[in-house]
Amino acid sequence: MKFTKMHGAGNDYVYVNGFSYTGHNWSSISKRISDRHTGIGSDGLIIALPSSVADLRMQMFNADGSEGEMCGNGIRCLVGFAMSEGLIAKDNSIKNVETNSGVLTVEPIFTGNTMSEAIVNMGEPVLEPSLIPVQIDISSVPVLSHEMELCGISMELGFVSMGNPHAVLFIDDPVDDFPLESIGPIVENLSCFPDGINLEIANVVAFDQIRVRVWERGSGLTMACGTGACAVAVIAQLKGLVGNEVKLDMPGGRLNVKWNKNDSVMMRGPIEMTFRGEWDEF
Repeated sequence: MKFTKMHGAGNDYVYVNGFSYTGHNWSSISKRISDRHTGIGSDGLIIALPSSVADLRMQMFNADGSEGEMCGNGIRCLVGFAMSEGLIAKDNSIKNVETNSGVLTVEPIFTGNTMSEAIVNMGEPVLEPSLIPVQIDISSVPVLSHEMELCGISMELGFVSMGNPHAVLFIDDPVDDFPLESIGPIVENLSCFPDGINLEIANVVAFDQIRVRVWERGSGLTMACGTGACAVAVIAQLKGLVGNEVKLDMPGGRLNVKWNKNDSVMMRGPIEMTFRGEWDEF
């Protein structure tokens, strides 16, 4: 099986041409190839597939083999991969991509003859708790500050779905000091989050800049998360912490998010190919 390894701000996935390879247990393959010691090493697997409603369909699997609804960094790279495979036209026209969260648009940005960035229309944020979904006793929508205590740490979480569920925590101490590797898996698997949840820890640096670390549902600590960046920007704006254009600095790089309330969230970020190869253990 031929594959391409790509990343968007350090959020790395293995990409496969699903037009050519069919009928495989992609969940099992994702678990094996994502292992950073015995596999290719990645945050998951993304398959490019034909679509009857868009230019392309994205099917994504996390490192643990679970299927995800959407990936903001992954969808940008997918368009670049599909261009390189000749599955869609290699030009700067807007591409429609079918995901498990609906059809999203991706606008490629080129440096010379190479796609280097993209702007993704991420759709409108979902703030209704039952639709995120979040099962907690609350009376207000949106939920910007729900108090929770875990492992002796008091947290004020905000909730939003960007096609997948997110909990956002703003703290004053540096995000690098927060024990995300131990708190993340606990929050992800709490019973009040029936589909699991992604957790973002954030520092507001300026009115247009936020530092973020991410625990991704199904993948653990990741270098970046596109939907997570959008979730942080949305909650921050609703809390009055930032304006409608925000730079999100994550361990793997920067994503830019723009949101005018009652409109779609627009995210801009880089893509990069790491290497190509063949995987024999199908």
